Amino acid sequence: MKKIFAAAALSAIIMGTAIPADSCTNLIVGKKASADGSVICTYNCDGFGFAASLGFSRPGRHEPGEMVAIRSWGSNADVHYIPQAEYTYGVAGLMNEKQVSIVETTWDGRKELRNPDGWLDYFTLMNLTLQRAASAREAIRIMHELVQEYGYNATGESFAVCDKEEAWFMELIGKGPGRKGAVWVAMRLPDDCITAYANASRIRRFPQARKADKKLGFCVVPGQCMYSADVISFAREMGYYEGADADFSFREAYGPLDFSAIRYCEARVWSFFRHHYDKDVMDSYLPFLNGDLSQHDALPLWIKPDAPVSYRDIQRDMRDHYEGTALDMTADVSAGPWASPYRNQPVNFESADGTKMFRERPIGCQQSGMTMVCRMRSWLPDALGGITYFNLDDATMVAYVPVYCGINRIPEPFRRENNNIREFSTESAFWMCNFVANMVYPRWSAMYPDLLEAQTELEDYYEADQEEVEKHALELTAGELSDYLSAKTIGYTDKMMKRWDKLAKLLIVKHNDQIMLPSKNGELVPGRRTSPAYAPAFIEAVKAQTGTRYVKPE
Repeated sequence: MKKIFAAAALSAIIMGTAIPADSCTNLIVGKKASADGSVICTYNCDGFGFAASLGFSRPGRHEPGEMVAIRSWGSNADVHYIPQAEYTYGVAGLMNEKQVSIVETTWDGRKELRNPDGWLDYFTLMNLTLQRAASAREAIRIMHELVQEYGYNATGESFAVCDKEEAWFMELIGKGPGRKGAVWVAMRLPDDCITAYANASRIRRFPQARKADKKLGFCVVPGQCMYSADVISFAREMGYYEGADADFSFREAYGPLDFSAIRYCEARVWSFFRHHYDKDVMDSYLPFLNGDLSQHDALPLWIKPDAPVSYRDIQRDMRDHYEGTALDMTADVSAGPWASPYRNQPVNFESADGTKMFRERPIGCQQSGMTMVCRMRSWLPDALGGITYFNLDDATMVAYVPVYCGINRIPEPFRRENNNIREFSTESAFWMCNFVANMVYPRWSAMYPDLLEAQTELEDYYEADQEEVEKHALELTAGELSDYLSAKTIGYTDKMMKRWDKLAKLLIVKHNDQIMLPSKNGELVPGRRTSPAYAPAFIEAVKAQTGTRYVKPE
């Protein structure tokens, strides 16, 4: 009798829920571009109305004939069974025990290429692959084999596929109803470069091989590029492309840009690049972001940063709202009285006279269900070298908690059962982070400094603690190491929850009735009450709209 692996819906294991993300952001750093030689990739998992969690699956050996149950999104989705791998690696979040990480961002593309009969959505594909792959290159091969065998039912998708030595990015889209497989291109990020993805296809031309690798079943340009053998011929078949192979652009064929993709998606990539490259050069792309393609019709696929990039830099980049740029969300009247970089939905709206308008869509946004910065370090044992800095909710509003890939259990506040979207709980990381965030959003300039103080305090502590952790960890056996790293991760999470509880209580007392009491180091101190000042742009807008009504006589 075939043995069934107990997993009702593998797509739920990583996120702890089977809710698809509306839009996401990935930042990717090669090992020679990072400050310490680590490979880094990130994920803001953005989508309204879901409470995420820290997924976890244990490693294990499996008997011949054992099957694994998979189910796509939706309560009515069918369950399918596929053969289990002989060995599955442990996975914590989106990193496995070999320091392989896979993160994603959706770009839809040609919607007629979605195959509703495919068995694999992107989260199921990611999870199955993480359980089976010991390297980024092996992960790409496995992803190809899985979609070839079982079909792919999502739309256009970009994956950052990374390990402790290399960072790859892969764009993939299905072939439409009744057709298994997918067309895809994967490119290796040069080790000294950085790139990003934000819900738009970005690969255009790519290095091409003379013919497919018969053993692998796809094309390989060693060390640079891998792609499905029919990626160009299928585009011709569908009428998406007519030119020479050498001129083929994956993006133009399968995910062409429109203004929305440029301004809501590519602008996030631009802002990330601008943090790490000549600002005047990057600002030359502003006409492109405004829909003028006469000078530039694309951003660089990657850039070599002006200076090495640390994981703390990347954490800050995940909190970006275009501050200090022409798209700064804190600098005009729409930021409100307290200069908030957050905007209510929808992205697109109309004025009273029917003028079509839009708001910016930054990297940091309120709809994030979870956020992570994955850091892979080749010079340390895998269990210790792989860290996912993780939390639930908007990256701007949380402290990133270190989660080692070698843990054998997860902290209670990150568990699925403790993060119910319909039930507030002080034991839930999702709800404690959202509790604080939703106080801060509308009163940004007044409250955010208190949150930043708590966030910095925690993240400085976590960073300072690593030297002692690494020193002690290297003295332990494998079993001792797993227990030790699990205890550290649980302790870090507990420290975050206590600090956020303290922060929530401080915010409601310090800012009661929209005044401010003085505080220091998270504690109230004696002193005078003050009133938070309105943002200058808001004051000028009130003056312009109301004329002399609020002008005080001399």
